[in-house]
Amino acid sequence: MGKTIVITGGGDGLGRALARRFARDGETVVLLGRTLSKVQAVADELGAPALAIECDVADPASVRSAFAEVARHHAKIDVLINNAGVYWPFTLAEATDELVQSIVGINLAGPVYCAREALPLLRDGGMVVNVTSESSVLKTPMLWLYASTKHAVELMSEMWARELEAEGVRVTVVRAGQMFDETKTGAPWPIEVSMRFGAAAAQVGINLREKGTSHYNSVTDAFRAILDMPADMHLNLVSINGRRP
Repeated sequence: MGKTIVITGGGDGLGRALARRFARDGETVVLLGRTLSKVQAVADELGAPALAIECDVADPASVRSAFAEVARHHAKIDVLINNAGVYWPFTLAEATDELVQSIVGINLAGPVYCAREALPLLRDGGMVVNVTSESSVLKTPMLWLYASTKHAVELMSEMWARELEAEGVRVTVVRAGQMFDETKTGAPWPIEVSMRFGAAAAQVGINLREKGTSHYNSVTDAFRAILDMPADMHLNLVSINGRRP
């Protein structure tokens, strides 16, 4: 019998690639995203039984509403993939209230809200997969807040795994490197920010141009393997990086 998989940030990027992969494998996917039109477009592409639900993971009321809707369609889910995330390079002096609240809200509070609301549906055999980033260990300049949220999610995941073991819920971290697909045409920030970011990274020995990059579709193989682990196996941390060109 197929799995029911909830994916946050399901409207594009890795979330969309995962939804396509799992739907192709015969699983039921539920796509959560801030912009309903984006996740709905993916659900329409996949067809029934794919489901799209509007959800701002940084807003606890929105998350509660979204998982109430999930529960109306599915009495139990097998997997929650906390994939939604945002990042933007900036210095401490440039840390606006909006940037801080957005990054902390989506990247750190979001997985907490979603896992909390999903827990009643996950008990007795479910799995939480938290997507983090190689930035959590690289310490790339100007990504200090993004990296800190991802590092915190990794620590949080380890402690959740211990806490939830008795309830039959496994927790795995996927620490991912740079990824792309054909729709990713560049960074979402201004070119001058990219130039300062690249220069700051180079100063500490990180050459962003030489870093390996993997295709989103390739990364989905790792998630497939994690979800197919036997019930008596638990993966704490899976680190995946693209190969250098």
